[in-house]
Amino acid sequence: MSETKMDENEDSSIAATMGFSGFGKKARTFDLEAMFEQTRRTAVERSKQTLEAREKEEQLSNKSPVIKGAPSSSGQKKTKASGSSSGSEDSSDDELIGPPLPPNVTGDHGDELIGPPLPPGYKDSDDEDDEEHEDDDNPVKDIPDSHEITLQHGTKTVSALGLDPSGARLVTGGYDYDVRFWDFAGMDASLQAFRSLQPCECHQIKSLQYSNTGDVILVVAGNSQAKVLDRDGFPVMECVKGDQYIVDMANTKGHTAMLNGGCWHPKIKEEFMTCSNDGTVRTWDVSNEKKHKGIFKPRSVQGKPVIPTCCTYSRDGKFIAAGCQDGSIQIWDRNMSVHTKFHCRQAHTPGTDTSCVTFSYGGNVLATRGGDDTLKTWDIRKFKNPLNVASGLENFFPMTDCCFSPDDKLLITGTSVKRGIGDGKLLFFDVVTFQKIYEIQVTEASVVRCLWHPKLNQIMVGTGNGLAKVYYDPNRSQRGAKLCVVKTQRKERQAETLTQDYIITPHALPMFREPRQRSTRKQLEKDRLDPVKSHKPEPPVAGPGRGGRVGTHGGTLSSFIVKNIALDKTDDSNAREAILRHAKDAEQNPYWVAPAYSKTQPNTVFAEVDSDEEEPDNEPEWKKRKI
Repeated sequence: MSETKMDENEDSSIAATMGFSGFGKKARTFDLEAMFEQTRRTAVERSKQTLEAREKEEQLSNKSPVIKGAPSSSGQKKTKASGSSSGSEDSSDDELIGPPLPPNVTGDHGDELIGPPLPPGYKDSDDEDDEEHEDDDNPVKDIPDSHEITLQHGTKTVSALGLDPSGARLVTGGYDYDVRFWDFAGMDASLQAFRSLQPCECHQIKSLQYSNTGDVILVVAGNSQAKVLDRDGFPVMECVKGDQYIVDMANTKGHTAMLNGGCWHPKIKEEFMTCSNDGTVRTWDVSNEKKHKGIFKPRSVQGKPVIPTCCTYSRDGKFIAAGCQDGSIQIWDRNMSVHTKFHCRQAHTPGTDTSCVTFSYGGNVLATRGGDDTLKTWDIRKFKNPLNVASGLENFFPMTDCCFSPDDKLLITGTSVKRGIGDGKLLFFDVVTFQKIYEIQVTEASVVRCLWHPKLNQIMVGTGNGLAKVYYDPNRSQRGAKLCVVKTQRKERQAETLTQDYIITPHALPMFREPRQRSTRKQLEKDRLDPVKSHKPEPPVAGPGRGGRVGTHGGTLSSFIVKNIALDKTDDSNAREAILRHAKDAEQNPYWVAPAYSKTQPNTVFAEVDSDEEEPDNEPEWKKRKI
């Protein structure tokens, strides 16, 4: 009350000073405590009514009286609600807030349900955690193989697969020397490649890989020079070829023998690596194609050079691993190229080609696919003995690979089969137990390449009969094959002709007026009848010929002779008569000899022969002159 009086005194003093009696209407004041109390009582009354209605419905449905003495949460809540309406404000913490609980909910205040009742099929967080734990224990559910699409690369083995980091484009290479580009966003249901080329002419494609930025592609073929192409297949650089007559391979600028594999550096986008039959592993820089960047030379136990059949970088790019033809696995520090950091001499059977070496996403586990039909995992920190071994996996190709799942729980690889004997399979192994937990029968040919993309969550497989298959799950996979299977096949476009813009001039003079524009089909038919527009060939000339053109008959010497012979009706059977026919004409109009003597000797004088000089007829034959 004292504060109110002080406010009134201040108002009266201000009014007297300003010269007017009041400031207008006073602002309304609200008693918030009273409003909260009223709201609380209304909620309690509504809760009572709802609870009573539910009890009546249950009595009608069960057709049995409710036992009053039976303990129930609803009775306790009702008692609390009635007691709270007559009690003090200190007991407001125990009152019912919000809609009442269903009768079947029991428990202490800490377990009471706040908010609307849960549906009957709801499971609390503990149950969800248990189910998630069960799902984690079963990694088979994470394999995206419910759907598949087939890309027809050709008829020969698909020996290389590459997918860019974003998962938008797939590139395939094979034994038919072709490299095909597939764009998932641009393809329709016909599943046709948008480009095909032969970057290395008549050499089988060994490896294809996009860089970590996805702008260039490394192409490794059966020749000694690796190539780098851009996303559209145009050449960017080509490695230089070394001198095969130099003994020390470190003194040559490039490889001198067939390449076996290659890959990009995971961190440095300009660096890539290749291995060759010349016994070296070389690193390159895209900006310098004249010389390699670094060289690593695998050695056997005796110190002799051995051929590396596959190579790869570690996930952080610090180590370089190579599988060699003597069965060894050798790992170098990228900055120290002389001595190996880790090595295992008897990793696989000597004399077999180790077809793949790959690191897990964690970086400590190394998986190798051997030519001795085995699959092994290694811990690089304890590199003497393998962690796990799986045998009996046939391998007929020098590029059969293996890869880890994105969560590092599974290891997949393919098996090879002979033609017409069984199906090639894609096998899934648990990394911890190394038990085969799943398999996919791909096709009636060997499974050569396999790739599990972490962003798309899709599996790409290359087979020995020219197919590239993509496995995906509509619910677990992203983009990729899901983009092209929903598109309808495009219709072939009809031939179109370029037409000029037609300007309508109704009041133009007849000499300037353009003809009325017709449809394309009618215009084409009209142009076909026009000999000039349709380029109709000119017909042969009848008669002797005109305008510099030869006539139909007599155009050539043979035809002229044939024509004259056919028209000549003289009989040349009597040669004397044929000659004497021209005697009178020759005498009157001499042509050959007589014109030369017409002035000096107009009268022809012939030689006279004496009678004495005449040869007697009785002269012997040996005295006669021989003519």
